[in-house]
Amino acid sequence: MSPQVLASQAQRPDTVAHIKRPSTNYAPSIWGDHFLSYATMEVNIELEQHVRELKEEVKSMLMDPVKNPSQQLDLVDDIQRLGVSYHFENEIDGILKQIHNNYSSSSDDDLYNVFNKFKEGNDQKFKASLLSDVSGLLSLYEATHLKIHGEDILEEALAFTTTHLESIKHSLSPSLSQQVAHSLNQPLRKGIPRVEARYYLWWKDLDVTNKLPFTRDRITEIYLTWALSVYFEPQYAFGRRTSCKVTAMTSIIDDIYDNQGTLEELELFTEAIKRSYDTKRLVLNHIPTQMPKKVYLFGQAHPHH
Repeated sequence: MSPQVLASQAQRPDTVAHIKRPSTNYAPSIWGDHFLSYATMEVNIELEQHVRELKEEVKSMLMDPVKNPSQQLDLVDDIQRLGVSYHFENEIDGILKQIHNNYSSSSDDDLYNVFNKFKEGNDQKFKASLLSDVSGLLSLYEATHLKIHGEDILEEALAFTTTHLESIKHSLSPSLSQQVAHSLNQPLRKGIPRVEARYYLWWKDLDVTNKLPFTRDRITEIYLTWALSVYFEPQYAFGRRTSCKVTAMTSIIDDIYDNQGTLEELELFTEAIKRSYDTKRLVLNHIPTQMPKKVYLFGQAHPHH
């Protein structure tokens, strides 16, 4: 049928009326108009000045000539994982270019030879020493996700690291085990930076759920019902954070008294809290079980300012 005939039929009302079109029944958006309105934040001059000072401090850390390339890369990695690397694009680009140029000028290795350095023996298997370095193994695993089609050496490295990380993830410390499990499920390369940044925030690193399993993880409720209800203005961000931390630790201590400690243990624990720092250490030496001592030392390892 010619294009002219098709065009003429398409314009005829009777033809259009008899066309059977696919039908759909999409549900309404669950968000409604929630994100169509927002409150404009007032500019806080003091907060902006503080942000500028912090940015300059981080820039100084990045450009510190004392740091070796490994330390610089670790810092760059931290900044990127926290989702704030866009503040330091020029500095990070400069560091990466310098490291690349220094390495390129002293070595003729291409990608294949670089990864072959992880191998040994005539059979060219990956080095057994890699298995004792979990952080290095995890970094190698993350690096393999930069592969493109046809890079067999990276495919081999991905299979090697995945197999061994899966086999050891349950024998690691709780925090490292969670990090490995998360990376195996969601490699950094395939994640959303803002979402991935949450795994670097302070509360998750404390690993309260595993270290103190008898307590409730109430950080969300504490922030929304306590900290945010008292310090809701934008300029009081520091107050919200501090209040949230203090209340979270108080909630943990409350659960110790309600759910875990015996009367004798709690009397000693209370005494330890009341006394000075040096005296606390003396009292803790007489606590009969590890429960209050573990909680107290946990708090000492994560002080709040």
